[in-house]
Amino acid sequence: MSAKSPVSLLLIFGSATLYLYVLSRNLPDATYKREPLSEEESQEQRSLTFPSDLEELRAIAGLLYSYKAEHTGYVLLLFCSAYLYKQTFAIPGSSFLNILAGALFGPWLGLALCCVLTAIGATFCFLLSRAYGKQIVVRRFPERLAVLQEKVQENRNSLFFFLLFLRFFPMTPNWFLNITSPILNVPLTHFFFSIVVGLLPYNFICVQTGCILSEISSLDNLFSWSILVKLLAIAMVALVPGAVIKQCSHHQLGEKVKNGHVDNGRKTR
Repeated sequence: MSAKSPVSLLLIFGSATLYLYVLSRNLPDATYKREPLSEEESQEQRSLTFPSDLEELRAIAGLLYSYKAEHTGYVLLLFCSAYLYKQTFAIPGSSFLNILAGALFGPWLGLALCCVLTAIGATFCFLLSRAYGKQIVVRRFPERLAVLQEKVQENRNSLFFFLLFLRFFPMTPNWFLNITSPILNVPLTHFFFSIVVGLLPYNFICVQTGCILSEISSLDNLFSWSILVKLLAIAMVALVPGAVIKQCSHHQLGEKVKNGHVDNGRKTR
C-alpha cells in the first residue's frame, strides 16, 4: 500500500482538534450554580484543557461532575471524544483520563469505558499509521523498530500472547506499539483484543484511583513498587502460553524432520 500524502493526515488532525475545541468551549448551561461567577471564572469553566497535574485534574473532575448531574450525555460525549483524540494521535497522558473516568463514572462504568475507548482509539492510531506513518516511523525509530521486528518474528506462532506480555508489562511504551504494529504486520484482531485484555490491569488501577481522587496527595504514588511488581508478574504469566506453543512447535518440527530422514533412508534402500 503506497503512503498517502501527509497533508491528508494534517487535515484529519486539524479537523479532530477543531471538533474537540468547539465541544469543550460550548459547555451547556447548568442551574446548579448558586452564586453568579465573575467573567474570568465563567471563562475558565466554559473552556476545558487536558489536565497536566493533580490540581488541574481535581478542578476538571469537579466541574464535569457538577455538569454531569444535568448533562450526562454531553459530559460522556466530551470524555469519549477527548479520550479517542489522545489515543488516535498517540498523545501521552491517558492515565489522567483514566483517573478522570473513575471520578466521573465510578469504578465499573469507568473501567468499561476506558477499556473500550483505549482499544478503539489505538485501532484508529493503527489505521492512521498503516496509511500514513510507515516512512516516518522507519526514519525516526530505525533501531527500536528493528529490535521489535525481530522479537515479533521470533514469537510469530504465539503472537497474541507476546502482545499480551508487552501490554501487561508496566514499562512498555504503548504509543510505540500502536504506531509500529501495522508496519510489523500484526493482525488487527490480535492488536485489538491484546489491548482490551492487556491494558485491563493498568486501567483498573487508574480508575480505582479516580474513585478516591480527593484523598490523593500525589500521583507519584499511583504505581508503587508493589503494584509494579504485580503487573510484572502478570506480564510474565502471559508469556507461559506462548512458551508452551513455541516448545510444541519446535517438537513437531523435530518430529517432521526425523520422520523425513527415516522416509529418505527407506527410499535409498
